[in-house]
Amino acid sequence: MKLFAVIGNPISHSRSPLIHNSAFKQLELYHYCYTRVLLQDEKELKNTITRLGLSGANITVPFKEEAFRICDEVDDFASRIGAVNTIIVKNGKLYGKNTDGPGFFISLQNFRKAESALILGAGGTARAISEVLRMNGIEVTILNRSKDRLEFFKNKGFNCSTFENYTPKDTDIVINTTSAGLTDTLLPCNEKLFELILSHSTAGVDVIYGKQTSFLKKYKDSNKPYMDGSSMLMWQAYLAFIDFYDEVDITIINTMQESFFL
Repeated sequence: MKLFAVIGNPISHSRSPLIHNSAFKQLELYHYCYTRVLLQDEKELKNTITRLGLSGANITVPFKEEAFRICDEVDDFASRIGAVNTIIVKNGKLYGKNTDGPGFFISLQNFRKAESALILGAGGTARAISEVLRMNGIEVTILNRSKDRLEFFKNKGFNCSTFENYTPKDTDIVINTTSAGLTDTLLPCNEKLFELILSHSTAGVDVIYGKQTSFLKKYKDSNKPYMDGSSMLMWQAYLAFIDFYDEVDITIINTMQESFFL
């Protein structure tokens, strides 16, 4: 039996087990199983992977930076952003990758073109998305509540601002990478600031999936294009699945997409 898991907090909402197990079934990998793990303490991440005997894991909020720290080796993209969302266990070593960035960019290409982006939040997901957007010639600004979390982005040469000193400017797309809306009805920032951001943007993307967050509702009510994180989830899951199984036909993405709506 090969056991895989998605690890995070909160985690009960995650559809990753459904997606991966459907793909395992389609490929007749009956000795593969994928589950959820709720983690309370990030310092227990490595012990949890070892104790459960996992062959691989997807790491979600808020443990992507800790995942980077515990890996024995990481790929180039993960190294640049200091965040890992996929861990493969081989010969007792942890190999880290980040499929969030590539997964997001594929989903964005299917949504709309953009030359500029405003990212709300400064965690591991923001690191991945900001880097992949910049690699593809998109101007990126990071907006976050606290100043400390912005240091990483400033050192990487990104335009950064806190809520307090942000001056809104026109941008093609606003991307919410915060957890606001995941288990509540909050906006990523105070409503006054959000209304200014909304009025200066063309479209909105929330990486949270499977629900209409307050962020998305604002865009819907304003008759502006919007997208949740479902497509990003599918593509990052597919890219991670390749690492778990080594050889996968692109058509397996169809099975993964169908399972999302079961």
